[in-house]
Amino acid sequence: MLVGYARVSSAGQSLDVQIEALTAAGCEKIYSEKRSGRTAVDRVELARTLDQLRSGDQLVVTRLDRLARSVGDLHRILEQVASSSAAFQCLQQGGVDTATSTGKLMLAILGAVAEFENDIRRERQRDGIEKAKERGVYRGRPATIDYKRVEALSTAGNGPAAIARSLGISRASVYRLMARRPRS
Repeated sequence: MLVGYARVSSAGQSLDVQIEALTAAGCEKIYSEKRSGRTAVDRVELARTLDQLRSGDQLVVTRLDRLARSVGDLHRILEQVASSSAAFQCLQQGGVDTATSTGKLMLAILGAVAEFENDIRRERQRDGIEKAKERGVYRGRPATIDYKRVEALSTAGNGPAAIARSLGISRASVYRLMARRPRS
């Protein structure tokens, strides 16, 4: 049986194109979700998809990045597919079919390229943020915790746990703010 998996990163994106392609490819069951693909952890529908695979089944995705964004995740997912005696196929990267040795090689190469592209994108983003900081345009997220309130509660004799409860924040945030205060 052909089992499809479709994923988009955010609620505003549509799964329709992927589901149409998987249906046209002959998938009898299609699992889909709207979750980040940065890691395979916490992707409930992916876990369900992998749990449903049986001997002779084939997991089908439209593009490799819909399944995994890192080579590590890709290999872990494919190990699960193989442990079910199932195969894997990627529609838009036609040479990717784990039923063949050439397909396995193509998959490893494409996975490495996808991870490389992800790393380059992150580096460019970091570079852009640094340049924006130098120009004074980027200042990061505005502070949401009033340091003066934390300091006042601390001076009044409250411990970190009491301060956290009082302000509705975590103790870790209190400790982090207290560590930044100037030493006299």
